[in-house]
Amino acid sequence: MRFDLAHHTGSTLPSIMEIGLISDTHGFLDPRVPKLFETCDEVWHAGDFGPSVAERLELAFPVFRGVHGNIDDEEIQDRYPENLRFECEGVHVWLTHIAGRPGRYDRRVRAKLKSDPPDLLICGHSHILHVEKDARLGNMQYLNPGAAGHHGFHLQRTLLKFQLADGEISRIRLIELGPRGRRASLMNSLENLDEAN
Repeated sequence: MRFDLAHHTGSTLPSIMEIGLISDTHGFLDPRVPKLFETCDEVWHAGDFGPSVAERLELAFPVFRGVHGNIDDEEIQDRYPENLRFECEGVHVWLTHIAGRPGRYDRRVRAKLKSDPPDLLICGHSHILHVEKDARLGNMQYLNPGAAGHHGFHLQRTLLKFQLADGEISRIRLIELGPRGRRASLMNSLENLDEAN
């Protein structure tokens, strides 16, 4: 939900864009994601959708962007690029699935990062939640939301939300979806249900 203070106050304050960030679903979309991202103006996926996830996200969110990952089939690769560079609220964004991490960027992106760094680099692939400003690249904000699906070795399934306004990235928030593994998630849900009763 875009919040435009200028509209309400008559001033020239910038609008604030709320972004929901998800990655590495590997064919599983947690049923809570639409509710968790309901206040977001846009939702972005950093690759490895897996079967049927892209279609469900496209239906759930009017503005949806994504890139394909290394496990995505030809249909997803045809619909979503490997790299997506764009500007949003004055922030130069690079969305890609495989980028490495600060200090150890993948060779596929390393030269371009040095010659033309974005303000915000978003990737997935590692299944490791990582939020860091990279001082070596002009304080570029690096975001990897971790993995939201069950496939992989991560312990916790995660998402991120953040805001963009007037060239700035702010209010980066972690959302934990519960432990990886369908059995672990079921047990966690049952425990939460017991505690509520």
